[in-house]
Amino acid sequence: MRFIRMLLLPALALTAISAHADPASVASLKNLLDKSQTLTARFSQLTLDAGGTQLQETAGEMAVQRPGLFYWHTEGKAEQTIVSDGQKVTLWDPDLEQATVKKLDVRLNQTPALLLSGDVSKISQSFDITSKEQGEVMDFTLKPKTKDTLFDSLRVSFRRGLINDMQLIDSVGQRTNILFNGVKANQAVPADKFQFKIPAGADVIQE
Repeated sequence: MRFIRMLLLPALALTAISAHADPASVASLKNLLDKSQTLTARFSQLTLDAGGTQLQETAGEMAVQRPGLFYWHTEGKAEQTIVSDGQKVTLWDPDLEQATVKKLDVRLNQTPALLLSGDVSKISQSFDITSKEQGEVMDFTLKPKTKDTLFDSLRVSFRRGLINDMQLIDSVGQRTNILFNGVKANQAVPADKFQFKIPAGADVIQE
């Protein structure tokens, strides 16, 4: 699953490119993210190619807790689980019986989903941010401050102060749309949600 695997791919060094940051947008996004110290939700995800042809459709559940705790489980034929315990990120692929483990560091904080659980004070270090407000919806467009990244832009939308959806567009125009449902903020999340026990006998890749 491409979106999930992006979380484990190292970002490049922060080589800034020309862009226009909006200080008010940066402050607004930080404020919205910082209000939700925990988030839980169901999600549906649709990936389309540049011509609009559907490539993949999946669904699952997610949970985040600041700072750095993250759980994302994709159900069905493309089942995968990704868990961050604040120190490391583990991707579990049950079909392959394989776990990939990476250290959680500043590079991984630049990836789209970990944005939800990362350090809000560092967002503008990794992204140039602009925003647009339409009624009860606030849209933010984030463009990475790096060259040759895996995505060209990320749109994050909030409805009535809660995250509603995300859209990722890559360099060839492929779009990944993620819609969140049943979003709950600032409710207790069990600590073991962010601890992944690798099954006995599984292949483990340390990166």
